[in-house]
Amino acid sequence: MGSIGEQESGKSGRRKPRFLCLHGFRTSGEIMRAQLVAKWPEQVISRLDLVFPDAPFPAGGKSEVDGIFPPPYYEWYQYDKDFMVYTNLDKAFARVEELMIEQGPFDGLMGFSQGAILSAALASLQSKGLALTTVPKVKYLVIMGGAMFKAPEVVERVYSAAKIDCTSLHFIGEKDFLKKNGEQLLGKFVDPYLIRHPKGHTVPRLDDEESLKTTLEFLQKIEGGLCEEAEAVDGACTEECSA
Repeated sequence: MGSIGEQESGKSGRRKPRFLCLHGFRTSGEIMRAQLVAKWPEQVISRLDLVFPDAPFPAGGKSEVDGIFPPPYYEWYQYDKDFMVYTNLDKAFARVEELMIEQGPFDGLMGFSQGAILSAALASLQSKGLALTTVPKVKYLVIMGGAMFKAPEVVERVYSAAKIDCTSLHFIGEKDFLKKNGEQLLGKFVDPYLIRHPKGHTVPRLDDEESLKTTLEFLQKIEGGLCEEAEAVDGACTEECSA
């Protein structure tokens, strides 16, 4: 299990937002860590505390990153060719909760592809008391190449409620095969931040002014929220919160 930006004590007393990062289908936590380090600038990475676990199941077939990143590869759950039948989905939900207990507390979830689908679903289920019942509220989400589940019974269970009231940042690729479904997922959130990029189904780069600006605005919002929480508890961060 890799990590980036573990908490350090500093003059300001401000802690970094802590995210559990859920990798894509048949990849790994280390692969997701490497992708973010390569594609996101230091001014973003340095403001986050990121933890990268591996999914619970070894890859059941060939990985699309084979030859690009070395094995081992893992998957959170399995599905059929029509994305309508899911296997081990509840075990995936339970494993994320275990990780949040073992490695937490966490402020939010960050996910790519299968990890993004899982992250958004868990935030919704938690708001209804159907998942993550033993850990603090997921307050923040970063969704890259995300989508909604398609099976009607899962859709009813996960999304049939009020919009997800969770500060969220969504990345949608113009050439992503999940673009349409990702936009449907976007509509399930209250006031989401959105970055569109020209690529396909990939961890996006933050290499243009507009996407970096949106990301920094998202970071500023969640840092402000954490600062207000700290001030309410012990009076810390007063200067930063008022800055």
